[in-house]
Amino acid sequence: MERSSEGGTLDEEEDGNQAANGMRPGGLEDEVVEMTACDPSRTTSISRASDPSVDMMALSLREGAQSQVQKKSEAEAAPKVVIKSIRDNASGLSNTSGVMSAGQTEVGVNQPERDENLPTAAPSVSPSVSLMDTWAPSMSSRSSASSTTHHTPLSSSSSSSSSSVLCLTPPLPPSVELTAVLADTRLTLDVYQGGAAALPVLWGSIPGRLRGVQYLRLGSEDEPGLDGALKVLPHLKQLRSLAIRGHCFYDSRGDPLPGLLTTLPSSISSLSLLVHLDLSFNQLPCLPPCLLSLPVLTSLLLCHNHLSALPPDIGQLSSLSYLSLLGNQLVSLPQSLGQLKALQTLDISHNLLQNLPEEIGALGELVKLELSHNKLKQLPETMGSLLSLRELVIHSNDLRLIPLCLNTLPLLKMDVRNNPLGRPPTPPPLPPTPDRAETKIPELHLGFNQHSFCVSSAGCHVFLPGGAELLFPPGCLVTTTRLKWVEKRPDRKWVWLEEHDILLSRPLELRPHGITFLKPVDVCVPYNRTKRREVVVRRFDGQSWTSLPTVLRRGSQSHSSHPGGRPARLACCSVGQFSWFMAVSHPVRDSCSVTPDGALLVSSSDPGIKLHFPPDSTQQTRTITLQVLQVSVSEVQALCGDPQASVSPLLCLSQTPSINFLQPIKVQVPLPSGVTGHTVDMSCLHLLHGDPNAQTWTDITSQVSLYVTHLYAIFYITHFSWYWLWYTTQRCVSGVVRRVYQRLKQFKVQFMVLQRKTDPPHVLLQCLPANKVESRVQSLSEQYDGPQPSDLCDLLEGEQFFAGFERGLDINADRPDCVGGRLSFVFYSSLKNLKEVYICPAQGQKGPVRGQVSFYRGEVPSDLPEEVARKRKGPDSQWLATLPLRLPALSSENNYVMEELQYPPLNLGDPESGYLTEANLLSISLQIGQDWRAIGINLGLSYQELDRIQFKYRDNLGALVLDMLFHWARGQQGAGPGAVPRLVQAMVESGRKDLAEEIEDIVSLGRRKYRESLRRVGLEAETSSSLHTEPQQ
Repeated sequence: MERSSEGGTLDEEEDGNQAANGMRPGGLEDEVVEMTACDPSRTTSISRASDPSVDMMALSLREGAQSQVQKKSEAEAAPKVVIKSIRDNASGLSNTSGVMSAGQTEVGVNQPERDENLPTAAPSVSPSVSLMDTWAPSMSSRSSASSTTHHTPLSSSSSSSSSSVLCLTPPLPPSVELTAVLADTRLTLDVYQGGAAALPVLWGSIPGRLRGVQYLRLGSEDEPGLDGALKVLPHLKQLRSLAIRGHCFYDSRGDPLPGLLTTLPSSISSLSLLVHLDLSFNQLPCLPPCLLSLPVLTSLLLCHNHLSALPPDIGQLSSLSYLSLLGNQLVSLPQSLGQLKALQTLDISHNLLQNLPEEIGALGELVKLELSHNKLKQLPETMGSLLSLRELVIHSNDLRLIPLCLNTLPLLKMDVRNNPLGRPPTPPPLPPTPDRAETKIPELHLGFNQHSFCVSSAGCHVFLPGGAELLFPPGCLVTTTRLKWVEKRPDRKWVWLEEHDILLSRPLELRPHGITFLKPVDVCVPYNRTKRREVVVRRFDGQSWTSLPTVLRRGSQSHSSHPGGRPARLACCSVGQFSWFMAVSHPVRDSCSVTPDGALLVSSSDPGIKLHFPPDSTQQTRTITLQVLQVSVSEVQALCGDPQASVSPLLCLSQTPSINFLQPIKVQVPLPSGVTGHTVDMSCLHLLHGDPNAQTWTDITSQVSLYVTHLYAIFYITHFSWYWLWYTTQRCVSGVVRRVYQRLKQFKVQFMVLQRKTDPPHVLLQCLPANKVESRVQSLSEQYDGPQPSDLCDLLEGEQFFAGFERGLDINADRPDCVGGRLSFVFYSSLKNLKEVYICPAQGQKGPVRGQVSFYRGEVPSDLPEEVARKRKGPDSQWLATLPLRLPALSSENNYVMEELQYPPLNLGDPESGYLTEANLLSISLQIGQDWRAIGINLGLSYQELDRIQFKYRDNLGALVLDMLFHWARGQQGAGPGAVPRLVQAMVESGRKDLAEEIEDIVSLGRRKYRESLRRVGLEAETSSSLHTEPQQ
């Protein structure tokens, strides 16, 4: 059996949004229903003409709904007057049906009193549930923007009033109106992050309208909002389709946000009309018991949860026809699974199943059974009773034999790839014989100063410093040969990086170049972690760089790049000659071959991105490559200055050979974040074409056929290049996109200059991306100290910059890359861009030295004028950042004197105006807590002083508060009386009256003790008289 993503017919791959647009309100679509379950890359197409079970299911759903309508009408005792909502054509409203359906409101003389918020006329609701709504979580509530104009609103008055009065912000964005999420009986809250929190808001405002909701979609990434929504669900008695899914949104790094649903309240069992339930991408540890009480539940999706077992009474779901348990942790299945007599599709792929129960043969209506990626060793013979089975997917298991009974099923298609079929069972390992010792490749661990080694014909496993490994198999060399290695600094003049590439390792040079091995040698290069990108090893042969087939693995447990740490990540390749090697990452590449018969290419990083090649689009076979680059919307908004701007992922398309297609190629991409087919303003939607060679962007919106569905944009092209969908209100979009793209290629970096605490002339210089600075500072804080990291600057991957020592500082080292006291760097985002140097005072300098290190863009100039070195901003466009340094004074023996600051006992104030001892200040500091910064500002400390204190004690709040308070107190020792009243006033201004009162109590107690001491020595009268006369002066 072939997967649809590999070779199915093109008609079966039509997008779900088009299928939704072509469906009749009351039944199935005419030709094909596409059913996308939890795995976005797997698509099942069911033809109505070829499979009568689908018609039977739709018929049963229709008959069940009609019977409910009939019972409802019979229960009404008195005759009723039907009130029809008449729409005025001039107002743009139209009635969708001339016949009243089950969902419309009927008003009779004996009808009980209605809810005040309930509208007078409800929208028409089809009594049947289409498979599109119940089976396709990726497509439900995704009708096109044009179809929204045919929805019948509640009434002209109620609709307008609710939209104008009801405020959905927060939790929804300010531009979202009620009509964007609630249309007829559909409520869609999973297209806005945190949208689940809007359900309680809507229930509190328009409960009558929500009671008629039949289709509801929620995201489960927001736990508080989800808890509130779960409390409302039991009140929605008309619900027929419910989706509570995770992975609806992505964080700033491009990772999907996990669903936080762990259970369901027992009151969910009251939803007696629920037919479709989707709880995928959540954290359910077990099947919620309340689900077993849903009488008409037909479709249940529990993909990608944490299920380890199913309840033994799962057979109670007698109406279930579709069950997906993909991506869980199931080890076995209960015997009661055979009681699901109506089950037609069962997906248990990507689990840990080792066997199947014999009762699975009782599923007489089963049409498709998905068991791939498990640990199945055999299949039960009872599966021969599955006479309705059409598809059996059992690839990627441990099956060595297929039961003969499956061959008797005439219409069955099986996918048995990646199974050890026909192989004998793996025998147990033989014990080693004494006369035949096991051959083990010798290991060789090299140090940083060992750059050569010898390899004999016996082979060798060489471990290089930093985590790299070389595996020489036995027989790769005939004679013992001396080999060399060196880790070079990357130089942008010969390190070749493609667009969007990131260098992950320093180039590793293996010598002698061109030496030929009789067997392939494994070269494993350590690399830094990268997310959602593909890692490959590139080799330089002296002329050009080429990518090699790469295998990723962890290094040896006995050879960690850090003592006591985890083994290094290795990118390994097999080579026959020595050369230069390095690891790089780039966006994931999806490739396919396009023949004259057509093809479909789906992105593995974003399944919503598809390329549809129609038949006869080419006369020769072409190789197509698709790369998807995720872009942060917040960065785009900040760079272009439009807070409403949003973008889709950037598509990089290429082909071999590079000639235009004969037929237009259909391209589907997700709409920009926050934009749906209901809310999109087509005048703000722009399709940009990028030229990677000229680095230009052109707005081609008016030149292509572009239309939107609820969640996707679709356009047709004949030429492959870069394509980017923008949603913005700005004009001159091409210029804005060109500027934003150039800025997105830059990394936000910060510079650090740190001195070793025990050896201040030992200085570490480093440049890091902003997101790595905090962790790096924490790891160095025990050995190094220095100023805060610099402000944010922009650097490109592979850009050169240099550091210059100024104002009395010089480099006390003979370095080949040092020109006139300046060091050269090359910035690579995933490498450590650092140097450690020794500095000293310039000639003739005496005493402590306060200097600085400035960083400049570009290469080290051969002749840098002094006036340029002094400039910091404005005309000096090369300048990036400046950080201070301080050297202690030299002793008579030319040794640096380590000055330890010695402070006398700190007593604040005076007995007359107020007196606080050091112990009193310590007690007060323990109560300040997070208010330390506000108190410091009100005490008169500068922002620079507070920033310095915060950086110095960034991991110790108690020490931070104490240093702030004592730093201020030391400055008050020579400032005269009145220090304590100033401290009291600062506490009051900072909102800490409790501390102000405590200080006053301490001061009053001190004054009393002071006067008692004066009385004891006979000085009270003199002091009191002076106190009385002082105000008169």
